[in-house]
Amino acid sequence: TALDAFIQMDEDGRMIGWNPQAEALFGWSRDEVIGKALGDLIVPERLRARHTAGVARFLQGGGSTILGKRIEMDALRRDGTEIKVGLKVTALRRRSGYVFNAFVQDFPEKRALDEQLRMSQKMESIGQLTGGVAHDFNNMLTVITGTIEILAEGVANDPKLAATVKLIDEAATRGVEMTQRLLAFARKQPLQPHSTDVNTLLVDAAKLLRQTLGEQIEIESILQDELPPVLVDASQLTTALLNLALNARDAMPYGGKLMLETCDVHLDEAYARANGEVRPGQYVMMAVSDTGRGIPAAIRDKVFDPFFTTKAPGKGTGLGLSMVYGFVKQSGGHIKIYSEEGQGTSIKIYLPQARETDKVLELALAAPIEGGQETVLVVEDDALVRNFVTGQLKSLGYTTLVAANAAEALSLIDRGATLDLLFTDVVMPGTMNGRQLAEEVIKRLPSVKVLFTSGYTQNAIVHHGRLDPDIILLPKPYRKSDLARLVRVALSSPLTPSLKRLLAAL
Repeated sequence: TALDAFIQMDEDGRMIGWNPQAEALFGWSRDEVIGKALGDLIVPERLRARHTAGVARFLQGGGSTILGKRIEMDALRRDGTEIKVGLKVTALRRRSGYVFNAFVQDFPEKRALDEQLRMSQKMESIGQLTGGVAHDFNNMLTVITGTIEILAEGVANDPKLAATVKLIDEAATRGVEMTQRLLAFARKQPLQPHSTDVNTLLVDAAKLLRQTLGEQIEIESILQDELPPVLVDASQLTTALLNLALNARDAMPYGGKLMLETCDVHLDEAYARANGEVRPGQYVMMAVSDTGRGIPAAIRDKVFDPFFTTKAPGKGTGLGLSMVYGFVKQSGGHIKIYSEEGQGTSIKIYLPQARETDKVLELALAAPIEGGQETVLVVEDDALVRNFVTGQLKSLGYTTLVAANAAEALSLIDRGATLDLLFTDVVMPGTMNGRQLAEEVIKRLPSVKVLFTSGYTQNAIVHHGRLDPDIILLPKPYRKSDLARLVRVALSSPLTPSLKRLLAAL
């Protein structure tokens, strides 16, 4: 058809025809390709031997399996990317030899859908792996970070040992940061979103960035007035912004410009269809752009992969962009990269606008560290973590009961055990998770308070990227001071609306 790319090749494999549609599809101008070997320019390297052999076989009278048929095949563009195209080839005999006419049809919508599916499946499989690893690692870090505090108290009068403990503490903190980034990528970090003014957040971040990035990088802010708020975990959004800004700095080693932009946008159904997981609706767009080197096309679809980095060994973990990707997706948002080599990169984050009905529970995490005399039932399947927690609670004055799973916990209560607080892991082996256990315990002991803990959430108490209303969660890994504060917060909390509804139904 008139919309097809048309390519003409002689029997030596040299191109003698190349229409404007071919220029648009493959990126080569007519002047650049005429007289060049077709196989070297638009046939992927792995298919070139087959292409050459097929032409030779036809010229020797062996016929062809593709002439006159419409087939689908892979083709190579100028930027190195491969695309699926529809191809129909005819052959004409002239005095000078055969001429091959190729009519090439682009499938942009199919290509986009295939790429979205491939990317979604890749990210899902990597996310499952990283989430599981981070969960197990968090259990170990909970014991390590907790016992470091005890060690520090014991060696406070020995400077050499105290310095060694400090090194262990710093290494453990780096481990905590890494697991948090892995969980962010896997979309399994517990988020505590609230209505956030993105403009205010960007203004505050820009002040910090001016000190961090140095004088050689100019920062320009283009912020839309009266921007609607978004429902997001502001702390995690700030971390994501800093990651993007530091990546931009690394792309501008000799200086340049960093631009921070915001605006109110509507993503319609057509955009949603073309971009996979996007839901149509009103969004706030936040863009971080630079005038740096740009991202090569060949690696553009890998930049969100965990541990993928172009930096020298020791210069980066490769987790920055993957963390941003996972956080945005878990927040119900969308992220898009635009980049041109030698021109720069723009990363746009789209976050859903907050609704007036969106509310979250905010905890008094700054409460003083203190113990108590109440009874706490600890339900934790990891023996190391279970022993650590019970030891810390006893040192704070609490009486403890222990169970390795939900069945053991309910058996204790059914045998007459009384308690003031249920402290349970969210993810446990067996048929019942922590949330389901809490509901069963409250049916038996209506006045019991509940504190959840988790290395990752597995949707038991987090839905659509945010904590369910009224949930009190202590994220793993945690220190003794974190445990002490949250236990008091949970014990001091009134009956939550969700628990009141449950009791009313009894």
